[in-house]
Amino acid sequence: MPSLDEPQRIRIARLFVYPVKSCAGVQLHEALLAETGLDLDRSWMVVDAEGVFLTQREWPRMALVQPQIKSTEVLLRAPGMLTLHLPTDQAAGRTRVRVWKDTVDAWDMGDVAAQWFSDFLGQPGLRLARFDPEVRRLSDLSWTQGVEAVNQFVDGYPLLVTSEASLAELNQRLTQAGHAAIGIERLRPNIVLSGIEAHDEDRFSEIRIANGDGQVRLQPVKPCARCPIPNINPTTAERSPEVLATLSRYRADPRLENKPTFGMNAIIHAGIGHSLRTGDSVQADWNFG
Repeated sequence: MPSLDEPQRIRIARLFVYPVKSCAGVQLHEALLAETGLDLDRSWMVVDAEGVFLTQREWPRMALVQPQIKSTEVLLRAPGMLTLHLPTDQAAGRTRVRVWKDTVDAWDMGDVAAQWFSDFLGQPGLRLARFDPEVRRLSDLSWTQGVEAVNQFVDGYPLLVTSEASLAELNQRLTQAGHAAIGIERLRPNIVLSGIEAHDEDRFSEIRIANGDGQVRLQPVKPCARCPIPNINPTTAERSPEVLATLSRYRADPRLENKPTFGMNAIIHAGIGHSLRTGDSVQADWNFG
């Protein structure tokens, strides 16, 4: 941690959105900040015949689905599949879906999208749902201190913030143990910061991002407890245990039943409608409590 009088040059190093929950992310140079997080982040979700969500935890091949964001559609590509075109302003009909403990109204994307995912994952009856913007799905109020932070199909919070230094720390431990270094894609952040030390993001009480649109104010509220998804190679969809095992040795958090954590879930206090850009200057307040 730098001293109080030490100048910091914190910047946004990378930005990611994940249009389809648990599929690959898209790296952007600029992203619009919506009320629910970065625009189009987890706007779609694959569900089974009962409307229950699918993730890489049980379906690692989802990591191989590569989105590309266009002006009026999102393109999905996967090995052995024709490109699937998802219009951003159309859907086929109403549906109900479940993500964790929440059952919400959503939009069904139609039979073509359903068959595409059923064929690729080898599971009949899958559907693709689009989040209904009229739905208010709230983050856990006990962690947001009562603030009603809305999100779409994310696991729980509008944004996930981490840093280049945190990844470097993890990779140093992996390579010292004889394992290969990994990319930040395995940790699935939205905002990656440069100019701070490893896991400084854990100790921020507020993050302020200034650019030509004005100021964005974010509050980190909860460490991100890690499931086995970081163990999945996003290029091959193969699993191996070393990432989570390594995190468990130095990042176990007693507040979260000693689960390993990496990155901070954050909510939005100001700046909705502004754009975030790589290179934007960042200031942060420290939580010394």
